[in-house]
Amino acid sequence: EREGEEDGALFSPPPVSSAAAPLRIVILGGGPAGLSAAIYAARAGLSPVVVAPAFGGQLQGKGVDVENFPGVLEATGPGLVARMRRQAAAFNATMVSGAAVRVDVSRSPFTITLDEAEAPLYARALVVATGADSRWLGVPGEHEYRGRGVSSCATCDGYLYRGKDVVVVGGGDSAAEEARRKLCARRHRS
Repeated sequence: EREGEEDGALFSPPPVSSAAAPLRIVILGGGPAGLSAAIYAARAGLSPVVVAPAFGGQLQGKGVDVENFPGVLEATGPGLVARMRRQAAAFNATMVSGAAVRVDVSRSPFTITLDEAEAPLYARALVVATGADSRWLGVPGEHEYRGRGVSSCATCDGYLYRGKDVVVVGGGDSAAEEARRKLCARRHRS
């Protein structure tokens, strides 16, 4: 089953909380890890609040088919994100569009200050699932060809280039590892 784009109607304003009446759990991050945490917390009846400036993480930029997600034969990144958000919302998870600009975990309840909220959130528990992001070069064509020849994840997209000549560009250990172990195991290395 192929899903459409993310449904923006699933956003809510930040819920009211206080030090005396904190939320049970706040999850920072709207990628696969944050949404998975939301689904499990919601199913446990914890009424999680998920805060993210953008939902989907690196999946949001995956326009090509996602075929390595358990239980999903074929979906786009945005479609898979929409499914996860709907599933979490079905169990009463609250999705808040915003960024945490300050988190105080020095005392309980934790205090989370959001970029555009009038009041902070207070929470008994906090899950930080802010993920990772690829560093791009900013060269012409890079954005236009993402998912159509330009990739940042050999583990995710390496199968698309099996048996083809590839160029790995990067300045860190991860680029060397991608080239050595994943992409070039059966091709030339220089």
